[in-house]
Amino acid sequence: MSSALDRYKVLGAGIFSLILALGVARFSYTPLLPLMQKQAGLGVAEAGWLAAINYMGYLTGALVAALIGDLVLKDRLYRLGMVLAVLTTVMMGMTTNVVLWGVSRYLAGLSTAAGMLLGTGLILNWLIRHDHRSELGIHFSGIGFGIAGCAAAVALMNHLQLDWCTQWYAFAVIGAVLLWPALGWLPAPDRTTVTRGGAMMQDAPPSPAFLRIFMASYFCAGVGYVVSATFIVAIVDHLPGLSGQGTLVFLVLGLAAAPACIVWDLIARQIGELNALILAALLQIAGILLPVLGGLAAALCGAVLFGATFIGMVSLVLTMAGRYYPTRPAKMMGQMTLSYGIAQVIAPAMTGSLAVRFGGYQPGLYLAAGFMAVGTILLILLRTMDTRARVSAEPDLVA
Repeated sequence: MSSALDRYKVLGAGIFSLILALGVARFSYTPLLPLMQKQAGLGVAEAGWLAAINYMGYLTGALVAALIGDLVLKDRLYRLGMVLAVLTTVMMGMTTNVVLWGVSRYLAGLSTAAGMLLGTGLILNWLIRHDHRSELGIHFSGIGFGIAGCAAAVALMNHLQLDWCTQWYAFAVIGAVLLWPALGWLPAPDRTTVTRGGAMMQDAPPSPAFLRIFMASYFCAGVGYVVSATFIVAIVDHLPGLSGQGTLVFLVLGLAAAPACIVWDLIARQIGELNALILAALLQIAGILLPVLGGLAAALCGAVLFGATFIGMVSLVLTMAGRYYPTRPAKMMGQMTLSYGIAQVIAPAMTGSLAVRFGGYQPGLYLAAGFMAVGTILLILLRTMDTRARVSAEPDLVA
């Protein structure tokens, strides 16, 4: 019974850490963006640059996760990152200075990497060591709950007519509450190389060529993800007849994302992880482009498809990283996220510039869909490489 309780607490720590690091510290910016543009004088191009700076912080955190191998150090940095998530949220409401906002977004990006990569790696490591199945689908549901929770909170606070800075302070209070289980329920790491059942934990990394192509495809997925994730509320609010509906669409996106990782985990068991990634990428392209058609129904359908696929792809990729590197899962997670993070630095700034030039966000959506198409082709190539590797590894059965 205590083993089951420990597992639930560890998974709970992961869920709450993702709600804090990605929901409060990262995704609260998306539904608050229109209000900051109206009340705090935040321009369209500056909004894009702030998102890019946030991902620069995330990219820095991914680099750290890829370089450090000591579990104790990772645990300390994870806990520091959770505290930083709360402090940077407070900072957003204290000023209208774009430079200080940029500092806050950069530090918030570091905290996001701490939750997403270091925290996920620590939790996966704990599950494997204690002979539990790698239930990252349950863990990653925290991202969907974070998105949906932020959208619901902003909708409520807008109804109460709270100004932009008060809403940031409210998110900081929420973050402080989440901090307790995120830190208190995760035990100190174990550095032994044997599971509780006595099995050895051995890494089985993919070939360098496979990893390079995988990183390139994940870069494309990063572009496909970040444009909609950052600007979806503003995109919908600027569509004819949909002013004020962006928060609703973001809420639906989060609700679709919450169970998505569990669903894609089940799909991957039936058709394989690479096939699941290809299917998710194709559906995500449709989700990105649907809002361009106009109308609330198209925007909501796009949100469902996007929310149900982007986090599923992340979960599948990071689960594969844990399978290749069970003793140090954050190593490959950090490497993959570097490529994903570079895309997230470049794409928001490009989208903001395109929006200024063409008077709308549609070019940014086309850009994201195009990169997703290239990434899908690379995933198909990876599937071919993986099939050939499996065939060559089979013993010769010919007498």
